[in-house]
Amino acid sequence: MSNVANTQEPKAAKKAADVTVKPIGEIQLPSGFSPHHKRHKVLLTGSAVGEALKQSFVMLRPDIQWKNPVMFVVEVGAFLTLFYLLQAIFGHSASQVSVNYFIALDAWLFATVLFANFATALAEARGKAQAESLRRARHDTVANRVTTTGVEKVSSSVLKQGDRVVVAEGETIPGDGEIIEGIASVDESAITGESAPVIREAGGDRSGVTGGTVVLSDRIVVKITSTAGDSFLERMIRLVEGAIRQRTPNEIALTMALSAFTLIFLIVVIPLWPMAWNAEQYMMGYLGITDPLHSLGTDVPTLIALLVCLIPTTIGALLAAIGIAGMDRALQNNIIAKSGKAVELAGDIDVVLLDKTGTITMGNRHATKFIPVGSYSAEDVGRLAALASAADQTPEGKSIVKLFEEQDRVPVNQPHGPTPLPLGAVSIAFTAQTRMSGVDLPDGRHIRKGAADAIVQFATGKNGDMTGDLKTLVDSVASKGATPLAVCEDRKIVGIVVLEDVLKPAMKERFARLRKMGLRTVMITGDNPLTAATIAAQAGVDDFIAQATPESKLAYLRKEQAEGKLVAMMGDGTNDAPALAQADVALAMNAGTQAAKEAANMVDLDSDPTKLIEVVEIGKQLLMTRGALTTFSIANDVAKYFAIIPALFAGTLPWLKAVDVMHLHSPTSAILSAVIFNALIIPALIPVALKGVNYQPLGADALLRKNLFIWGLGGVVIPFIGIKLIDVAMVGMHLAS
Repeated sequence: MSNVANTQEPKAAKKAADVTVKPIGEIQLPSGFSPHHKRHKVLLTGSAVGEALKQSFVMLRPDIQWKNPVMFVVEVGAFLTLFYLLQAIFGHSASQVSVNYFIALDAWLFATVLFANFATALAEARGKAQAESLRRARHDTVANRVTTTGVEKVSSSVLKQGDRVVVAEGETIPGDGEIIEGIASVDESAITGESAPVIREAGGDRSGVTGGTVVLSDRIVVKITSTAGDSFLERMIRLVEGAIRQRTPNEIALTMALSAFTLIFLIVVIPLWPMAWNAEQYMMGYLGITDPLHSLGTDVPTLIALLVCLIPTTIGALLAAIGIAGMDRALQNNIIAKSGKAVELAGDIDVVLLDKTGTITMGNRHATKFIPVGSYSAEDVGRLAALASAADQTPEGKSIVKLFEEQDRVPVNQPHGPTPLPLGAVSIAFTAQTRMSGVDLPDGRHIRKGAADAIVQFATGKNGDMTGDLKTLVDSVASKGATPLAVCEDRKIVGIVVLEDVLKPAMKERFARLRKMGLRTVMITGDNPLTAATIAAQAGVDDFIAQATPESKLAYLRKEQAEGKLVAMMGDGTNDAPALAQADVALAMNAGTQAAKEAANMVDLDSDPTKLIEVVEIGKQLLMTRGALTTFSIANDVAKYFAIIPALFAGTLPWLKAVDVMHLHSPTSAILSAVIFNALIIPALIPVALKGVNYQPLGADALLRKNLFIWGLGGVVIPFIGIKLIDVAMVGMHLAS
């Protein structure tokens, strides 16, 4: 197990707010605020379908189509067939088939391209509809900007980075920023779709606010961190609309592979014309006839149809839609992916780093007991711990003060309260590096509380090794899964504070699910190794980093990457930013600091620490969908081969009838049936591309076997059935010649 140190989570100490704070239970919601409001999740709407239909024709432009090599070949083939059709109409064609065959063939070739365009356009239209729902939250508001002379009212559009604005109850936050003063309940439903108000306060990792959200209670001062037009919401809209979408490396690689397949089949099909012509000459001599003998093998439009049916048009048509839909599914889960690559990488993740507090446990660690050492009493420990926590605005610090006041009924002097700490007292803020906080009193006493080894090092000047009663006490508390904080006065250890948290329900099952997916879970905690080991065993994680600091997180992450593993992690604080920037998949909370959001490649609008697990599942679903449809696309070439090849040489090589296992009505109906099936399978699979293949947490080998059985075998069998049914239907409607 990893062994890195801190018994308090590495959170920055919160600044005190000089506003009146109401308990959460007493917050009054504005009239008209509905606790059941959620942002509409756009799936398929009439307007989206209509817009996609229009774009399908616009995307026929060659300068757009050439970006998809497979469909570009189909479009070129459709125009070549149109050329031969015009020849046939004006009597300049020597083909044995009717003009109606050319018309039907060309119509379905163009339909194939249009269906492919429709799949991409529909995925983009869904993204634009999602963006429109976000855009409704974006509007200019009046901002109360703080100046050297007071407060002035200005438009939110003129705010600059670094401006400070005051936002009171019922007012809209005018821009992205961080709270530097105060605490408030905020309605973020315009961004997240979730109606429940959230608490945002100065100084910690929940200080980030987003422009367009509404303050429901109290008053805050916000430091603006973005300029007009480049807010978080603006960037989300641009990403969702696909205005700056770039193809992912895997998507580019697959496109190149599909292009190679297309080139191979093109090389295979081109020689068929001279082969068919030679076969015609041979049969003329064999039968002793002088009249020209024509087969479909020398009919160029038919060879084009063969090429279109053999190249992987299904996955070529749906590839872009699959990538766009992956980002859209992330958005439906209130996750903003800054690129498709981030979603894609999530599917290949090997290691997941998860913070203990708030992710594995409920996150409301609170003090439950003061335990003395030596001649000190529990009251002494409580009093000194409360003094050391007087300026500590972390939940743990507040809970220590509250526990002491409840037990001794003596109010603790607060630095900003009605009875401040003695004049000249210096508050020592908690940092991830020192792993302690405290106060230096005017009488010369230095009181500290924090990680046991850090306090021992502070008190003794040694390396922090614990001995005697303190070690026994710390180990006893840690072995039960609680967190022991040591308290010292000057150079004397006076006792410990016991912090307890509750494990979230069903976490063991969730980690077992991740293990089935082939992922290794690592818990990050500031607790000592014994506490960390106990909680890790209870939660069922594979490994843990104890006594974590920002540097140790980064070091562990780099070690895993050096071994060739892809690592995902989540974070919300400024001290998480280096590790987030290093991680392959980095999920930041929207409520976190601006530095964390900038360093991450995904942002969770719900600020839910467990959302990283869903991110991994979305990524794996994206990769599975792409793999499944690629397998299906290549497999269904088999049936089309058996339908078309016998038809090509039916007139010249009758012994090929032996491979005509489908017994289709005629050579022309066989060709048309295959082309029609090849076109119709694209819109039939659009829902799969947009929704994604149903994902189950299985190992890589099990998933491969399942996909080969369902999509590989299905890709072979379904075309046989589909082509035969189309042929029967054409005969029944007297459309087959």
